[in-house]
Amino acid sequence: MAPWRIAPRSDDPDFSRALVFERRPAGRWLALDYALDRYAAPVRPLLRFARADGSHEDALLPGPVLGRASWLGPVPPGTEEIRLAAPADGFRIEAARLLSRTALLALCARRRPDRMPIALYQWLRRDARRLRNTLRIAAGIRPLAHYPLWKAERARPFEPAFDRIPPDLPRLGLILEAVPGEGEAVRRTLATLLAQAHRDWRLVLHWQGPAPAGLPGDPRISADVLPAGVAIGYLRPGDALAPDALTHLAAAFAGPAPADLAYADSEAETPDGLRPQLKPGWSPDLALTTLYPGRPFLVARDVVARSGWAPGQGARALLLAATLARPERVRRIPRILCRIAPEAPDPGGHADDLTRALRQAISPAAVVRTSDILDLDWPLPDPPPLVSVIIPTRDRPDLLRMAVRGVLHDTAYASLELVIVDNGSIDPTVAALYAEWASDPRVRRLDRPGPFNFSRLVNDGAAASRGEVLVFLNNDVEVLHPDWLAALVRQALRPEVGAVGAKLLFGNGRIQHAGVVVGLGGRAGHILRNRPSDTPGHLGRLTVAHEVSGVTAACLAVARHKFEAVGGLDAEAFPVDFNDIDFCLRLGARGWKSVWTPRAVLAHHESVSRGPSIGPARDRFEAEGDRFAARWRAVIRDDPYYHPAFSVTTFGEELE
Repeated sequence: MAPWRIAPRSDDPDFSRALVFERRPAGRWLALDYALDRYAAPVRPLLRFARADGSHEDALLPGPVLGRASWLGPVPPGTEEIRLAAPADGFRIEAARLLSRTALLALCARRRPDRMPIALYQWLRRDARRLRNTLRIAAGIRPLAHYPLWKAERARPFEPAFDRIPPDLPRLGLILEAVPGEGEAVRRTLATLLAQAHRDWRLVLHWQGPAPAGLPGDPRISADVLPAGVAIGYLRPGDALAPDALTHLAAAFAGPAPADLAYADSEAETPDGLRPQLKPGWSPDLALTTLYPGRPFLVARDVVARSGWAPGQGARALLLAATLARPERVRRIPRILCRIAPEAPDPGGHADDLTRALRQAISPAAVVRTSDILDLDWPLPDPPPLVSVIIPTRDRPDLLRMAVRGVLHDTAYASLELVIVDNGSIDPTVAALYAEWASDPRVRRLDRPGPFNFSRLVNDGAAASRGEVLVFLNNDVEVLHPDWLAALVRQALRPEVGAVGAKLLFGNGRIQHAGVVVGLGGRAGHILRNRPSDTPGHLGRLTVAHEVSGVTAACLAVARHKFEAVGGLDAEAFPVDFNDIDFCLRLGARGWKSVWTPRAVLAHHESVSRGPSIGPARDRFEAEGDRFAARWRAVIRDDPYYHPAFSVTTFGEELE
């Protein structure tokens, strides 16, 4: 074990500390174990590997959501200093070790022997980048199926004598409904409730039928209609709260800006074993269709009062009504605070409750049901608005013909124009295509020769178009279903929505784009890339439209006035890459959320027209990536729609 220490730094307010080893760390592997105070927000730490020439590489670490966390990764060649960005209070590194390649291979063989043949193949091919990633995954990443082991390695037990409990926490009100035969399950739940560190709570226990004998007596438990407390939530018989669960939840409703709604992570026994329910930040669309906040969740009493919910309507109705009441301050607690009891699925009841809640809230959305999946259909005006589809292109007539045919002939949405922005095509076949399309009044061509600048091409196409809704479409995107455009426009016309993205598939039918996670791969990346097209995603989120931090401009819809309000794509900072996610984040800063929908499905033959980034193109990509990271560092460390326990090394939804 190499001796190490933490040294303060004063030249950067973010990277305020340095991890110093007695031996040079460059070229070795770094293993870190670190911890965070129980009631601090588990924001991801960030390491910066700085070189003498001023360049650097950053590594985004998992948040210590169980109290502790671990990270393992390579120290890049040339590293002179390892800098640390982490919470100023309550964060501590418990162990730091430098590992040799031999020690790392032994660790990989022990943890993931199935990955070793892949690593050997990459080593023989001298593919250093892929070998490094394979070893990272083998040594440091665990699939969700390994959750019990991951939890055992990282969980820090609650210690009331040492964990600093926030003072002056408010009273919480809970409701527990039970039927005959659930007496033992109720006893288990009450036992965890009586063991809470936060003791200022009230429980209303409702029995359908006579209550069994032998239940624990406590003056805080009653049979009233509604419990006292600043916030109200539900439990089910058999739910087991962590000892600090109510402390975390009560803290959300304390202070000068108390929450309107708060929820936390949970775990559940499934047919495949114990699995976590790691919940994204507040996503109203996802909450309505999947009920993902689950348990535990609590709603502020004043929000309950104005939501129209009444006692007796149940937990599902409370969550739906509170969501449609548009709570302003929603707190997601990324801590596993409850093992929830299993319950039978009830999609029919959910559909009825959702329809009723939408009607009561006078929402224009309608419930759409496909098998057991519910989604929302947003209305189109009559007549529907003009949509301008903007395709930047250069040569590649085979791709352009496919994309244009899809827009003009395979799309059911009639009110559209097509603006082709040509970036200096010289292929005579392209000129022949333009002559063929010249007679179609829906098609316009804009000539923009010069160095490739995707952002400027899109901005010029938007300026030359007339539509109320703009749709950016790559020339290597193929229309698969005629309803794709209507699905995008329905979302883009919502007042609260900015950018809208589609479900894009590779030519082999696997997922290419299902939303962008900021921080994935270090800067931004596509979630669940290359997974089967029917992958439901964690908590079923890929089955329905939902909020994301960003979507790709390979197929992106946005209302014109919102596009113009943020100045379009940034053609100076991001001429080729990162322009779309930067655009989405700037829309978000103005209050317009990004939405991804699985109801618009297209094929994306990704970057076929540009080819891979190597040489100068790779240097340009890295420069744009550095600018993106500097502009959006806070979001990179805490994408609200991606759980801090999930790895950013793989394409998502695996534990680190």
